[in-house]
Amino acid sequence: MKSYQIACLCSLSKVIGLSIHTCDNLCFLSTRAQDCQCLKQYMQLAIRDGCGSPITCPDMVCLNHGILQEAEIACLVPVDQFQLYQRLKFEREVHLDPYRTWCPVADCQTVCPVVSGDPGQPVLVECPSCHLKFCSCCKDAWHAEVSCRDSQPIVLPTEHGALVGTDADAPIKQCPFCRVYIERNEGCAQMMCKNCKHTFCWYCLQNLDNDIFLRHYDKGPCRNKLGHSRASVIWNRTQVVGILVGLGIIALVTSPLLLLASPCIICCVCKCCRGKKKKHDPSTT
Repeated sequence: MKSYQIACLCSLSKVIGLSIHTCDNLCFLSTRAQDCQCLKQYMQLAIRDGCGSPITCPDMVCLNHGILQEAEIACLVPVDQFQLYQRLKFEREVHLDPYRTWCPVADCQTVCPVVSGDPGQPVLVECPSCHLKFCSCCKDAWHAEVSCRDSQPIVLPTEHGALVGTDADAPIKQCPFCRVYIERNEGCAQMMCKNCKHTFCWYCLQNLDNDIFLRHYDKGPCRNKLGHSRASVIWNRTQVVGILVGLGIIALVTSPLLLLASPCIICCVCKCCRGKKKKHDPSTT
């Protein structure tokens, strides 16, 4: 029988010679990481679906919000998976960097430096490899005196029509915030970008970050297009209201208790401070 000690994955760097794996949302220490299949599956799933995002501690109650380092990831996943993570991480860094962008030529894919300018304004970018001059916003050929078409997604022609476009039912669209391509097969129309965590409507690309009640789908062109039944929407709103009411009740109940207990707390703090002061006062010795 192996013995295990409960520990947070964030302490990996402090435990030399020990490996860490997770079971039932808890982090455990053992002497052999290779025996842990659950942590390997967690890593591979995080790499596959994370789009290069940092891999966090799998402990759901971890207060440190630790992030695994590349050396730790390399010890727990195969070489090809680790190389995929490095590539996705680099691509994410380039996407989020306003001073770098990819060359739009398919056979080139060089990272090009972008000269700083006014935020949101297109600037001329020249690829150092193929010497193509293109716009930093729309990635089209440089258009000095023509308005930028960055608001129009790139259309990729296929035998069935446009794969990416302005059509509301297009299977692939760009995130309106970070411009990463997202594919939707089916399901809810409320989308969350895995790259920047931005929430938006799939059909009209409207911002839904603050729409906790999903009121966007009650009216307008997206009415009843959420993809869930009316009963499930009402149940979701009931849960949200219940959480808000519960938090309000907790605040109302605890605030008088805190007011009543505050004099005792202040007295205890003052007493402790006075005791420390007397202990360090040389005149009392």
